[in-house]
Amino acid sequence: AGAEKVKDETRRLYMERFGVRILEGYGTTETAPALALNSPMHVRAGTVGRFLPGIEFRLEPVPGVDAGGRLYVKGPNVMLGYYRADNPGVIEPPAGGWYDTGDIVDIDAQGYVKILGRAKRFAKIAGEMVSLTSVEALAQGVYPDAQHAVVSVPDARKGEQLILVTTAKGAKREALSAHAGKSGMTELAVPKTILEVTKMPVLGTGKTDYVAVQELVKGFMQG
Repeated sequence: AGAEKVKDETRRLYMERFGVRILEGYGTTETAPALALNSPMHVRAGTVGRFLPGIEFRLEPVPGVDAGGRLYVKGPNVMLGYYRADNPGVIEPPAGGWYDTGDIVDIDAQGYVKILGRAKRFAKIAGEMVSLTSVEALAQGVYPDAQHAVVSVPDARKGEQLILVTTAKGAKREALSAHAGKSGMTELAVPKTILEVTKMPVLGTGKTDYVAVQELVKGFMQG
């Protein structure tokens, strides 16, 4: 499985109904397309497996992120570069051959890769970087039958604040805070405001339409 993180409920459902274990992998279009994979013999829950042979990687430190960093990769499967509309016919290669995935990841001692989130899907709250994806997972843990999206908006005191957009009826911040405490998450990761919607905006691919979600939040904040 790839393209989107597999929900725990989906994993459980496939195992209970069909006896099938889902193995997650990770890659990008620019890496043709795989970078890391779990395999039947080498699998670790919560990760996308280990890098494939021949792939070099490095992590660039990200202020506010204590464990992990921004992932850059190099290898025979990495693209030669991009064609730009304003410079037709000329390939623009990645700097030094290192492709910037735009993902913030952590890699354990055995080489298993855990994706913390897209760099653009982090919020800086009171000097600490908070993964919006992890906050969505927090909401999913409390309200598993609903859809959730988290975005950030400017905050005069803490820099940014989190807004949870959810289809869960009667969602409460207190429930999220309690679950965060049990999960070892910082209180900064608990959304300050909850916006309940009847339907979550999605793209044609079925993924969350964050541009539309941001517009919903903008309208809500403006009253």
